[in-house]
Amino acid sequence: MRKALLPSVVIIAASLLLLRIFYLQVIDDSFKLKSENNAIKIKYDYPERGYVYDRNGKLLIANQPSYDIMVVPKDVKNIDTLEFCSLLDISKEFFIKKINKAKVYSPMLPSVFLPQLNKLEYAAFQEKIRKFGGFYIQKRSLRDYQVDYGANVFGFITQVNENIVKKNPYYIGGDLIGRQGIEESYEEFLRGQKGVKYILRDKFNREIGSYKEGKYDTISKQGSDLTLTIDGELQKYGEELMINKWGGIVAIEPKTGEILALVSAPSFNPALLVGRQRSKNYTLLHNDSIAKPLYDRGLLAEYTPGSPFKILTGLIALQEGVVTDSTRFSCHRGFSYARGRFMKCHCSGGAVQLHRGIYQSCNTYFSNCYIKLINKYKDHSYAVDKWADHLKSFGLGAFMGYDLPIGKKGNIPTSKTYNRVYNGWNWDGKTIVSNAIGQGEVLMTPIQLANFMATIANRGYFYTPHIVKRIKGNIIDKKFRTKHITTIDRKYFDPIITGMNAVYGPGGTASGLGVTGIEICGKTGTAENYLKVNGKRVKLQDHSIFVAFAPRDNPKIAIAVFVENGYWGKRWAGPITTLMIEKYLNKKITKVDFEKRMLTGSLKAQYDKLYPRKHQDSISLINNRIKDSLSKIKRTRDSINGVLKKEIKIDTLQNP
Repeated sequence: MRKALLPSVVIIAASLLLLRIFYLQVIDDSFKLKSENNAIKIKYDYPERGYVYDRNGKLLIANQPSYDIMVVPKDVKNIDTLEFCSLLDISKEFFIKKINKAKVYSPMLPSVFLPQLNKLEYAAFQEKIRKFGGFYIQKRSLRDYQVDYGANVFGFITQVNENIVKKNPYYIGGDLIGRQGIEESYEEFLRGQKGVKYILRDKFNREIGSYKEGKYDTISKQGSDLTLTIDGELQKYGEELMINKWGGIVAIEPKTGEILALVSAPSFNPALLVGRQRSKNYTLLHNDSIAKPLYDRGLLAEYTPGSPFKILTGLIALQEGVVTDSTRFSCHRGFSYARGRFMKCHCSGGAVQLHRGIYQSCNTYFSNCYIKLINKYKDHSYAVDKWADHLKSFGLGAFMGYDLPIGKKGNIPTSKTYNRVYNGWNWDGKTIVSNAIGQGEVLMTPIQLANFMATIANRGYFYTPHIVKRIKGNIIDKKFRTKHITTIDRKYFDPIITGMNAVYGPGGTASGLGVTGIEICGKTGTAENYLKVNGKRVKLQDHSIFVAFAPRDNPKIAIAVFVENGYWGKRWAGPITTLMIEKYLNKKITKVDFEKRMLTGSLKAQYDKLYPRKHQDSISLINNRIKDSLSKIKRTRDSINGVLKKEIKIDTLQNP
C-alpha cells in the first residue's frame, strides 16, 4: 500500500497540472494577451472625465480634446529627426532625452513622448505622422475650465508616476490622474473606465484585425458628473474680495454642512495647470515660498483663533456651572493674573456679565470664566482634559473628515501638554489663562472656525463639512448625513447668540457693519502674530478675524474670514464677512462703500515689509503668460479663418 502511495500522488499531481495547462492554453486564452505582446497591440480608449457643476447647476468644469504623442522605442527607425523636432518645436537634445527615458521604461511598450498637444499642433503632426514610424497619437481629454476661480477646490490633472502605476493596476504609464481638490478626492468617480481593444499584428507589424473577434475588448465609460456644494458666484466674489490679501474664507450651510465657499488667497486661474505649459507654471507656483499660492490656507493654515474662541469659553463655563448668564466680573481695562502680569482689555470696564462680555469682547470676563473652570476641580489635569473634551465635541483638534484630500488638525492642548511644559510645577488656571481668549496653545484652521460657527448657529450640533452635493449615479458618503452633537446643552446657546447679535449694535465691536433686514450674529477677532527670526520671537502685525452666521433664526450661512496681518477684526475681515453674507442671502450689495474699499484695498505693502526678500510675483507672471498664449491662439484661429474665407470666396467665384 505504501509503495503505491507515492506513484499515485505523482500521477494525480501531474494530471492536475496537465488539466490546468490545457485549460489555460485551449479553453482560457486570456494569458496570451500578456504573452504575445509582439503579435497583439493594445489600444486604449480614454473616456471623458465627469463634468463638474456648482450647487445651482452652473457648469464649472468641462473637457477639451487633447492629444499625446506616444512612442514605441523599438519601432523608431530611420526617421528625419530634424524635421520631427522642427515640426513639434523641440530640440534634438529633448528628443534624445525622451527616447532614452522611454527605452528605460520599456523598448516594446508605448510611452508618452510629448503630452497634451492642442488641436492646431495635433493637425500639423497628424498630416506627416506616416513619416515617423514608432510614433502614434493617443487621444485624451483635458479639463476645460469655464470659470477663472476655484483652483484650490478643483485641483488639477497630471500624469501618473511609477509609484502609482506599481500600486494601482488600473493605470499605465502616460495615464492622467487627479491631484488635489475634488479631482483627487473623487478620482474614481470622475475618471470613468477606459476601454481596451486587442489588435492582432502580422510579422510586418501591420494590423490585421481584432484578437479573438473582440472577445476581450471593453468599451469606455464616461466619468460621473459631480454637483458641488459650492455657490459659484459666492466663491468668485470671495476671491475678488481677497485680491492683494493673504488668508482664507470658509462659508458653510449650517443645517447640512455643505461648503458654500472655500477661498484661499492668493489664488490663481485653474487654466494655468492645463496643457503643455502646466509643468512650468506649476513649478513657478510651487517655488513661490512667500505668497504660497498652492497652499490652501482655508484647510491647512493653523492660527490662534483670538477672540472668537471666547464664545467657546463662555459655553463651557455655562455647561460646567462655574458661571450663569448674570454672573458679573469687575474689569479695570484689563486683568491682573499674576505678579507683573497684566492682560489689557479694550472694553469700557466696570461690572461685566456674559452679554456685554461678548459684544465688547472683554478679556477680563472670559479670563475669570476660564480660571474658575480649571480651578473647579482639585486635579487641574482632569479639569484641562474636561475642557478639551468639550472642545473636541465641536470637531476641534482633529481631522474633520471632509471630502478633500488635505487638512490639518489644529491643536487642542490637554493635561499632557502642560505636564510636559510645566514639569514639576504646580500649574493652575492662571498659568494657562491665555487659552481663555484664544491666544494660548489652541490652534484652529479657517474651516474649523467656520464649522464651530455653524455649530453655534444650530444650537449644538453640526454635520461634517463636505464639498460634493451629488454624484451622478451614486450617493454621497453617509457620514456627511450624520449629525454630531456637542457636549453643551442647547439651552446655553441662546444667551451666547444674543450677545453675538449685539456685537453689531451700539457699543459692539462690529457696530456699523450690519445689513438692514438681516439679523447677523458675529464675533470680531484680533490674533497676535509672532515669527521666529534668527531664533528670536518677533512680534508682527496682528491677524484680522471675523466669524458670523445669518439670519439669527433659521440660519442659512455660517462664515469665517481670516486676513493675515490685517490689523484688527473690524478693519478687513469684518467688512468682507458682511459682504459675503449679503451677497449670498440677498444676491446684491447695498454696502457699496464696503465693497469698493475691500475690492480695491491692498495689504501688499504690509507683506512687502514683512518679507523684504526680492522675489518674482509668480501669479502675475503666469497670468501674463496665459494671456499671451490665448492671444497667440486667437491670432492663429483668425489667420486660419481668414484663409478659409478666401478659399470659400474663390470657390464660389469658380463655381457660382
